[in-house]
Amino acid sequence: MAPLAGERLSLRQILVTWVTLYVALIEAVDRSNFKTCEQSSFCKRQRSVKPEHSPYRALLNSLEVTEKSIKLQLINEVNKVPLLLEVYGLQGNMTRIKINELIPLKPRFEVPDVLIQDPPTVPLTVIGKDESSLELGLGRDQYKLIVTSKPFRMDITTGNELLLSINSRGLMVFEHLRKRKDSYTEKISSTVSSMWNKIKNVFNSEKKDETAESEEVKTEQEPGDGDGGADSLEKPEDTDAQKESEEVEDEAGMWDETFKSHADSKPNGPSSVGLDFSLPGFEHVYGIPEHADSLKLKTTEGGDPYRLYNLDVFQYEIANPMALYGSVPVMLAHNARRTLGMFWLNAAETWVDISSNTAGKTLFGKMLDYVQGANEIPQTDVRWMSESGIIDVFVMLGPSPFDVFKQYASLTGTQALPPLFSIAYHQSRWNYNDESDVQAVDDGFDQHDIPYDVIWLDIEHTDGKRYFTWDPNKFPSPKDMLQNLASKKRKMVSIVDPHIKIDSGYKIHTAVQSKNLYVKTKDGSDYEGWCWPGSAGYPDFTNPEMRSWWASMFAYDQYEGSMENLYTWNDMNEPSVFNGPEVTMHKDTVHMDGWEHRDVHNLYAFYVQMATAEGQIQRSGGTERPFVLTRGFFSGSQRFGAVWTGDNSAEWDHLKISLPMCLSMGLTAISFCGADVGGFFKHPSTELLVRWYQAGAYQPFFRAHAHLDTPRREPWLFGDDNKLLIRAAIRQRYALLPFWYTAFYHAHRTGAPVMR
Repeated sequence: MAPLAGERLSLRQILVTWVTLYVALIEAVDRSNFKTCEQSSFCKRQRSVKPEHSPYRALLNSLEVTEKSIKLQLINEVNKVPLLLEVYGLQGNMTRIKINELIPLKPRFEVPDVLIQDPPTVPLTVIGKDESSLELGLGRDQYKLIVTSKPFRMDITTGNELLLSINSRGLMVFEHLRKRKDSYTEKISSTVSSMWNKIKNVFNSEKKDETAESEEVKTEQEPGDGDGGADSLEKPEDTDAQKESEEVEDEAGMWDETFKSHADSKPNGPSSVGLDFSLPGFEHVYGIPEHADSLKLKTTEGGDPYRLYNLDVFQYEIANPMALYGSVPVMLAHNARRTLGMFWLNAAETWVDISSNTAGKTLFGKMLDYVQGANEIPQTDVRWMSESGIIDVFVMLGPSPFDVFKQYASLTGTQALPPLFSIAYHQSRWNYNDESDVQAVDDGFDQHDIPYDVIWLDIEHTDGKRYFTWDPNKFPSPKDMLQNLASKKRKMVSIVDPHIKIDSGYKIHTAVQSKNLYVKTKDGSDYEGWCWPGSAGYPDFTNPEMRSWWASMFAYDQYEGSMENLYTWNDMNEPSVFNGPEVTMHKDTVHMDGWEHRDVHNLYAFYVQMATAEGQIQRSGGTERPFVLTRGFFSGSQRFGAVWTGDNSAEWDHLKISLPMCLSMGLTAISFCGADVGGFFKHPSTELLVRWYQAGAYQPFFRAHAHLDTPRREPWLFGDDNKLLIRAAIRQRYALLPFWYTAFYHAHRTGAPVMR
C-alpha cells in the first residue's frame, strides 16, 4: 500500500534534515562525530596496560609438534585463562602466529574469504629447548624463532641478527569471553573462591614433591566440575596484578558503551586483543592505509594511534591518523638492508600505535650521535589493538621490498587485471542531469578533440535513489544512451550503493526482505538506517546467499536498461549510515551465524565489491573482465577492482596528499588507486585544476569528479590555453596506455605496485 501524502511529506522533511546536516559537515570534518582512542573503551584499556606486569607465560611442556605447525599453551597467570599459541612456517619465507582462547565460552571470529587459500606450510623443527625457552627452525636454515617462557616473548633471528621481537614490551592483551556476573552471583562466587583457595592450599602442601608446572594446562574449574587438580588453579604470583584485574572486571565500557546518543550493548563483554612488535634496526615504517597522511608513518606517542575502521568521513582532513573509508592492516618496515612486513588479519575496529627511539631527532642530532660514538640501534615499536576476534598475524620476512609484495600477494591475491578502457580517462560529476546532458558532454569531448573512455552517473540517475533503476523522466531510454556510447567504443559507470530504500513497491527491497537477508538488530528485526533514499535496509553481504543473489541482479534481464558497456560504482559501503554511531552501522547489529557487526565491520565493503564484480563476470558468461570502483575496502579488495581516495577537496594540499595515499595503497597490493581530479568539494582555481590533471594522468585510476554544488568542470570550460594544457595531459595518458597496461600486468602477476 502506498503511504499517504502526509507521510511522504514527513519522510521528505526528515531526509532533508539529514541532507542538510551532511552538507553542513562538508565545510570541514566534524571530529566530534568520530571517536578518539580515549573514547573507544578497549583502546583506552589497552593503552593503560603497563609493560612491567605482563601476565602471560608459555608452558613449554605443552609443546605439540605437527606436520603443519607447533602448538603451545599460554597461561594468563592473573586470571588463569589458558590460550593456545599456534606457529606456522609458510612457504615463501613467512611465519604465521595465531593466539586464541584454548576453550572459549563461544567461538571467536576468525576472518574468512580474505586469504585466497590455506597458506601452504613448511615443517618447523625444534632445534633447542630448556626450561625457559624453545628454539625453532623456520623452514630455512638461517631463520629461527625463539620462544621465551616467562614472560612470554618471541624473537625471530637470522644468523646473529635479531629481526623482530613479539611481546618484548609485554603489552599483549587477550580479553577472554565471559558471562557477566550480577552482584549476588559475584558475592557467591567470591565466597566459593575463598573456600576453594583454602582447600587448594591444603592440597598443595601435600604435593610438595610434585613439579610446579603441569605438562598440560587445564581449564579453570569450579569445585565439583571435574578433576582439574590444584595445579591448574595455581595461585598467581603477582597478587597486586590479580587485585587490579578483579577491580576492572566491570570497568565502564566493558559490557556496554555510549558514544554521543548511541548505545552499544556488549553481550560477550570485553573481547579485545592486542600485541606489540619491536623492530630493531628500523627507523621507517609504511602502510596501514587508508589515512590522509605522509607515506612514512609517524610516531603516535602523545596523540591518537592510527585507526583502521571504515568510515564515511565526508571532507576529511589531512595529516592526521583518523580512520577513513578503507582499512588494510598491513605494515612494512624498511631499511637499507632489509624489508619486513606484518599482516594483522582482523576485521574489527583496530588501532595501531607506533613509537621510535629516533623520533624527534634531527639529521644533525643523528650525526652528532654517530660522531660521539653513541651505539643506540634505531628501533621502531608497533602495537596492534583490535576490539574482537583473535590474534592472527603473518610476518613476511622479505628480505627485499619486492619479496614482501610477492609474499603478501600470495596470501590475499594480486591486483585484478583491469580492462583496458578502465585505465584510460573517466569523466564524472554528481550528477549529469539527464540523457541530453550525457549526450552534450559526450559530444563536447569529440568537438574539442579530447579523448575519454567512460562517463559516470551518480545517485540522481536512479528512480528516487532506488538502485538498479533509472529516473523515468531524466533517463527514460537508458539503452539508447548506452548504445550511442557503445557506437564510439565508450562506456558508462552507474552507481549502485548497498543501502536499499524501504519501499514495498521496490523489487530489490521486497526480495531482500522476503529472503530474510537484511542485517538484523540485536533484537532480531531488520536493521534500518538513514542514507540517501531515506529509511534504508542494509543487506547482509557476509552471507554467501546474499552475495549470490546480488550478483544475479546485474544480469541484463534483471538490471533493466543495462548493457555490456555499463559498469558499476559501489559508494557509501563502509557502510554509511547517516544516523548511526560515527556515521556507520551499530556494532551490536547481527550478521549471519550470529556474528556481531563489531567482528566484521571492515569486511562489509570488501563483500559488496566482491558480489558486484561477480555479477559482472556472470552476466557475460565469464568472458568479460569486470570493472567495479569501491570506496570502502579491506585486505584482498585488490582482487575485485579499483578504489579512490574519497571525498577530497579542491585544495593544493589535497592534490599533494593524493600521492602518498595511493603509494601507500600500492604497498599493500591495492594498485588501482586514484583521487578525484580537481577535488570533489569546493571549486578549484584554474591553475590547480590544470596541475591536478597533469598529476592525475600519472595515477593508476584517472577520473575527474565533482560535488553537486560545484560549477561545471568539463575540460573545455576554462579557456583555450587551459583546455590545451588539460588535453595534452590526457593525451599523454593515452600515449602511455601500453606502458600502464604492462605495469598492471606485472602487478597482477607479482603483486608489485603500479605506482612507484
